Amino acid sequence: MTPDQRNRLRSIDMGFLAGYVDTLGFVALFGLFTAHVTGNFVLIGVALADASKASILLKFLAFPAFIAGIAMARLLILASERRQWPALKLALLLQVVLLAGFMLAGIAASPIGETASTLAMAAGLLGTAAMGAHSASSRLLLAQLAPTSMMTGNVTQVVIDSIDVLRGAGDAATSARCGKFFWPLLAFAIGAIAAAFAFMAFGFIALIVPIAILCAEMALPEPPKGAA
Repeated sequence: MTPDQRNRLRSIDMGFLAGYVDTLGFVALFGLFTAHVTGNFVLIGVALADASKASILLKFLAFPAFIAGIAMARLLILASERRQWPALKLALLLQVVLLAGFMLAGIAASPIGETASTLAMAAGLLGTAAMGAHSASSRLLLAQLAPTSMMTGNVTQVVIDSIDVLRGAGDAATSARCGKFFWPLLAFAIGAIAAAFAFMAFGFIALIVPIAILCAEMALPEPPKGAA
């Protein structure tokens, strides 16, 4: 597998994973966005305006949980670089541990009622921390890929590049960049659809899919330092 093929596979895997986990959290836990901090700010505003929204505490705690995931990933990567450990594999392992906690807490909390129980909140916060670690790991170790959890910028770039190609102003670099941003975008959308159906069919055990993806990614070679 060439480096370009590996990068494309990784961007598809990580985009699918982010869309899958974000949607499963939203469907399962009172509209919680595990990978989308902006969405949780919107939902906090809605909850503040409507006192009947019993999940407001979960939305408030999601932000520090996301930050905690970023901090854990950053510290782990720094320690790995100092000790010459495989930084990406360990960052992926951190996500596996957090997602496994999300899954197990969610299973223990099921069935989810009208309000967020302690276990349900733990599930949501572990999922949010996992996606914080995902976001930090992608930025620090996979900077050569397009963003895999924040799709607004990807959509913007794909449309800009597509318009330039269609009007004859694009070159080979434009087409390559369009593909780079398109694949994780498509994978995120497919992951989101798959998660909704998987959760309805299997509940929180459906989180075994992103855990399996991360384990498969750990088997791939570490990207070279400074890859871009």
